[in-house]
Amino acid sequence: MITLETRVETIPTVYEQILSRGVPRRDFLKFCAWMGAYLGLESQAAAQIAKALETKRRIPVVWLHFQECTCCSESFLRSSHPVVADILLDKISLDYTETLQAAAGHQAEEILHDTITKYRGEYLMLVEGSVPLGADGCYCVVGGKSALDTVKEVAAGAKAIMAWGNCACSGCVQAANPNPTRATPIHAIIKDKPIVNVQGCPPIAEVMAGVLVHLLTFDRIPQLDALGRPKAFYARRVHDTCSRRANYDAGLFVETFDDENARKGFCLYKVGCKGPTTYNSCAGMKWNNGTSFPIQSGHPCIGCSEANFWDNGPFYQRLPNFPGFGVESTADTIGLTVGGVTAAAVLTHAVLTNVRKRGEIGKQPGEDAESGDSAGRGGAA
Repeated sequence: MITLETRVETIPTVYEQILSRGVPRRDFLKFCAWMGAYLGLESQAAAQIAKALETKRRIPVVWLHFQECTCCSESFLRSSHPVVADILLDKISLDYTETLQAAAGHQAEEILHDTITKYRGEYLMLVEGSVPLGADGCYCVVGGKSALDTVKEVAAGAKAIMAWGNCACSGCVQAANPNPTRATPIHAIIKDKPIVNVQGCPPIAEVMAGVLVHLLTFDRIPQLDALGRPKAFYARRVHDTCSRRANYDAGLFVETFDDENARKGFCLYKVGCKGPTTYNSCAGMKWNNGTSFPIQSGHPCIGCSEANFWDNGPFYQRLPNFPGFGVESTADTIGLTVGGVTAAAVLTHAVLTNVRKRGEIGKQPGEDAESGDSAGRGGAA
């Protein structure tokens, strides 16, 4: 159980901070309902989320960056939802972040030291990027300390750790073969702290928001899958809710990019789409305020929310085999097969119906049409 209550009375509650920013209560309640829906909770959970944000104080946060491109921060900050940036950044007391803070040099190092000392056991550790273990960590040095030293120092007093993006969760491109820097994910280094892997390259901003809201509302990390990802957002394959799934089932595939089938929006499986083996919320939540996601835009899924996705085969070659009708099938053959099965079912139903009717016609008045005559029942008894 992770308790995120803070003992420091000087930190305002989330709602107090929201009011100070001029956010209307209507927008605040909309946000609570929106988060409850994304987390797959029942309707009454919105009230529970609202109460938590009204009464609980903001969480001290240390946001670290190592071997990465900062796309996770960019995704988080550039969410087009009108209240994510305004409200979510008010949910946490972002005490240290190398991307957003104004401080630099010795001042920044002092802030980091003071935060992990003053709020020991209470702050959240958010991490972007993999940790290089090669060459004694010289590939990533911040403030004169290696990434490994910083991770161990900050993790020691953290309440929980959020690993943002594929770099922090599984190493991403830096860890791709031959992995010259020995890029290593956070969970392979820290073993004694709760870690939530928020996968993706980058992860969806609303997923990042949902994980933090869950922590603040329920005082514990969300339920995780085998890869440490929150099940609320990674329980279904992209393929399961894909807008092109009907074309896959019908055997209608894009053969080459920009062919006629591509212009018709057919399934991208043959040009390498990894949607059938990728667990993420892209197809349901989408990006840019629910406008689109890569497959809808005409590009196959590359499986960026899965471990080692850079080494899981070429992006634009289809998987060797995947259960279903089969990529070699055509709509005509599938149609004939389905039609044949349907015809057989109709014929079987007709025969059974005819037999049952004949039995009913042969019964004497007063006999049970469903169970047979009384003598038969008695004999059976």
